[in-house]
Amino acid sequence: MNRRDFLSFPLLGMPLTLPNRALGQKSAPVLTMRVKTPVVVSTWDSGITANNAAWPILQQRGGALDAVEAAGRASEDEPSCCVGLAAWPDRDGRVTLDSCIMDGNGDCGAVSFLERIKHPVSVARKVMETTPHVLLSGEGAQRFALANGFPLEEGKLSPDAEKEWKKWLEKSKYKPEINIENRRTVSQFAPYFFDDGSPNHDTMGTVAMDASGRLAGMVTTSGMAFKLRGRVGDSPIIGAGLFVDNEVGAATSSGVGEEVIRICGTHTVIEQMRFGRTPEEACREAVRRVVKRDPAKAKELQVGFVALSAKGEIGAFAVQKGFSYSVTNSEFPKGKVFQSESWF
Repeated sequence: MNRRDFLSFPLLGMPLTLPNRALGQKSAPVLTMRVKTPVVVSTWDSGITANNAAWPILQQRGGALDAVEAAGRASEDEPSCCVGLAAWPDRDGRVTLDSCIMDGNGDCGAVSFLERIKHPVSVARKVMETTPHVLLSGEGAQRFALANGFPLEEGKLSPDAEKEWKKWLEKSKYKPEINIENRRTVSQFAPYFFDDGSPNHDTMGTVAMDASGRLAGMVTTSGMAFKLRGRVGDSPIIGAGLFVDNEVGAATSSGVGEEVIRICGTHTVIEQMRFGRTPEEACREAVRRVVKRDPAKAKELQVGFVALSAKGEIGAFAVQKGFSYSVTNSEFPKGKVFQSESWF
């Protein structure tokens, strides 16, 4: 058999993975949703805010990169406890922000452990466009931001963040709650607090395709509330929290970043799509790897992936039930929220 015949041999297309049942998952249909483009997709139902900022740009035939940056800035402007300067701090009482941005040509930029700068997603884009580097961190990232005209904001915690941090200090422990994002809120005036007064938290990831078929994505977050100082999750790491390739698609993630980093999550999703899997099949394979690594631990955490293919197909998959994503295009101009399938 020559090389060409071998590569077309049917067995090569069979999944070389453990059956889902071997890891405790029941068989489930794999769904693929094909949508009209341009389109923007963000993690969680709160992604509607991000999509609302990106969609006018796409609607006017603007670029996907501009659209996802606008999505990130809108999320950073929200009074959220998980994104932007009003977010919950680390254990030392200081807010540190992580962000990245990437286009379908492999151009990318990122910042991590950034303090007192309002729009890390725009700083990440500046890193991409004006430096030979991909990732700047900490004091160096802040100096770069200041040198490029980003103002230094007040370093004081918001009243709500300070209150929650002091409450946390009394117990001095932290355990992320699965899908805390989905609890009902107190009122429209306090959209980031829940009925029991606890804070919402999340990473905001957005991917988009413009009218020319170009792809881009961004991620922005403050990371885990009350994390160890210096902790950086998957959000600013290209190939973990975000990966984009015009030939294949774009993918982003949400959940416990350490688990995503360990499997190079979004790069895994894109490579699975490159081999012919649909977005949901690809996301499910990434989740399978998270679960396989430590099945017992996986039952107590959430990781979710959402992907947009170069064909305009959207799919998602998560470890636990409750992971959602928001889609905005000409079919859903006000945005529509979809729930993903899950392993457990």
